[in-house]
Amino acid sequence: MVSMKIFVTGMPGIGKTTLVLKIAEELQKRGFKVGGMITQEVRKNGKRVGFKIKALDINEEGILAWVGEGFPRVGKYVVNVEDLNRIGVSAIGRAIQNADIIIIDEIGAMEFKSREFAKAVEEALKSEKPLLATLHRRWVDKFRDKGELYVLTVENREKIREEILHELLKVLES
Repeated sequence: MVSMKIFVTGMPGIGKTTLVLKIAEELQKRGFKVGGMITQEVRKNGKRVGFKIKALDINEEGILAWVGEGFPRVGKYVVNVEDLNRIGVSAIGRAIQNADIIIIDEIGAMEFKSREFAKAVEEALKSEKPLLATLHRRWVDKFRDKGELYVLTVENREKIREEILHELLKVLES
């Protein structure tokens, strides 16, 4: 099996997580085991106040980051390395072991505050399994040569979703 690594990037709020979730759902409908983690915005009164993290296989949730005091920091956010490791890193590990496809949403500065996360990403990249990951736009250059890169825009996101799904199905069904 050809090891396929797909990276999706784009501006904040463009729909990277939504794209990954739709693809994951479609693959699950077809009987494939999807594993890994996603991050989702937490909003209060229309303002982003943090991010939650969720394991795709067991739906366990935690807090990745929030606006406030503390360390480690990325901009105005405090990163919760404990939840990232307990939920995110564990989910990636289980995906490498048991899933048909590994999903990592997102790879960026917050996530790399965890050495365990960095190791899990390395393992996922070495794995023979297909990987679908979203990249923070500042991290594109670090991963550009490790797989196929898609840049999401409002205009192309439906087309790209179909293209990625098609590519993954080719590999998964072979």
